[in-house]
Amino acid sequence: MSSIHVDIVSAEREIFSGDAAMVFAPAVLGEVGIAPGHAAMLTRMGPGEVRVQLPSGEQQAFYVSGGMLEVQPKVVTVLSDTAIRAHDLDEAAVLKAKQEAEDTLKDRSGKLDIAKAQAEIAELAAQLQTIQRLRRRAGG
Repeated sequence: MSSIHVDIVSAEREIFSGDAAMVFAPAVLGEVGIAPGHAAMLTRMGPGEVRVQLPSGEQQAFYVSGGMLEVQPKVVTVLSDTAIRAHDLDEAAVLKAKQEAEDTLKDRSGKLDIAKAQAEIAELAAQLQTIQRLRRRAGG
C-alpha cells in the first residue's frame, strides 16, 4: 500500500508527522480527500476535523481552527493557528467556551450601545469645546 507523508502544524508546535494512506481535511468549499500521488493543491481550510488514515487502517483525528492545506505528490502539510488531537479536546471546556461565546454574541447589542454612547459622548464633548471657544472669543 502506498503512503503520503503528513505534517500537521499549529502555531505552537508540530502535532503530527508521519505516513498516511489517506487524509481528509475541511477545505473552505467542502471536505477534501487526499491520497498518495494527489495533484498539487493549495487551499484554505475552515475550522473542523482533519482525519489521517494510517497505512495500518487506524484513523487519527485532529481539530483545526482553519488555516492552509498544501498538497504535494508525496507530502501533505496542514498549517493552522490551533491544531489539537481530537482525544485531547475537553468536551466540558468546549461547551463552556461555546456558551460564553453565545452569551457574548447575545450581549453584542449592549456593546453596540456602549460604542454608540461613546460616540455620542465624543460628539457632545466636541460640541462643548466649540461652545467654550465661542465664549472665549466673545469675551464671556
